[in-house]
Amino acid sequence: MINVTIQIPKKINVSMYDVVVAGGSISGLLAAREIARNGFSVLVLEEGFEVGSPEHCGGLVSRKALEELEIVPSQKTFDSEIKCAKIFSPHGKEITINSNKQQIIVINRRELDKQVARQAKDNGAKISVKTSFQERISDGVRTSNGEIKCKYFVDCRGVSRLVNKDRDGILLTAQYEVYADWITKGQVEVYLDQEKYPEFFAWIIPSGDGVGKIGVSGKGINTAARIDEFLKSKGDFSTIRKIFAPIWIKGPIKNFVEDNTLIVGDAAGQAKPTTAGGIFSCGMAGILAGRSIAEALQIKNSSSLLNYEKQWREKFGKEFEKQNLARKILARLDNNTVNKLFDSITPEIEEDISNKEDFDFHTSSILRLLGMKGSFNTMQALLSGEIKRLVQSKA
Repeated sequence: MINVTIQIPKKINVSMYDVVVAGGSISGLLAAREIARNGFSVLVLEEGFEVGSPEHCGGLVSRKALEELEIVPSQKTFDSEIKCAKIFSPHGKEITINSNKQQIIVINRRELDKQVARQAKDNGAKISVKTSFQERISDGVRTSNGEIKCKYFVDCRGVSRLVNKDRDGILLTAQYEVYADWITKGQVEVYLDQEKYPEFFAWIIPSGDGVGKIGVSGKGINTAARIDEFLKSKGDFSTIRKIFAPIWIKGPIKNFVEDNTLIVGDAAGQAKPTTAGGIFSCGMAGILAGRSIAEALQIKNSSSLLNYEKQWREKFGKEFEKQNLARKILARLDNNTVNKLFDSITPEIEEDISNKEDFDFHTSSILRLLGMKGSFNTMQALLSGEIKRLVQSKA
């Protein structure tokens, strides 16, 4: 069991830090870990009563991604392994993707964040809960506990930072954690229906046998009513907790660095445009941001801050462009077209997708579902030039 005991000061005593991070998310905590690891002072502001709450994330991540983030899941962080994914069309046809090669696991996101908080704390980072960021000031930040001077500021406040900037990229989600005998351990389920969940889908992510996270999202829908409808269609269940939260699906913002401020994670639109999953892409952003700040402090030159954006876009930029295009294509399909696509998917396509080994860079799998190879002629008849652009951009 990992216990992260964090003191809550009435007023923050230390008035000067090298870096202040707003948001105790995985991106903010990994940034703090890297900064502290390099010997610089960093304070993480978390407005909640503890790191990791509330849990918005479905918790799907690959072992490969966690290794790259330098996280070995503790026994309490690890929930279960995913063996397959079943994807359902609007008329109920299903395809099954074997996910053994991708080594996908379900993690307890609360415990993952606490585990990373421990890493940051062990390296010297300070964390202050029940402390909210209010605004930037000339030489630091103003918080609910007073003003703090800092040289650099990392903005990890999540999707809330984007809500007033571009509402078209925001979808509301409802996710319930439930007990139900119709949840199958090791099996993710995705339900496509452009009338019920326009531009997104419903999902079941098992935490174990008979327990998991059920969610829905879609453009302009009443998520509370739609998830209740979905749950009733599945059978009996008991609710553990309910979470309602926004997600961002339009990809990264234009600039990650503004003067001495670095925007990181969901606040920078760094979650996948296709699924809004961001443990790896947002976590890696935190690491790259933290390292670029440490370098800037070491050489006393802020120009190295730009390395963060350059390196993130080199790693994720092309994949995110493809995912964004794939999402736009899927958003334009009606249920009849989706049903036709499912009818054209062959066992060979299912097997080909199952043999893909990269969960985090999955555009090629979406391409196969959209009609590459075996059913490409069908897709050409169903869609216009956008699918050709996606195919041509396949690296």
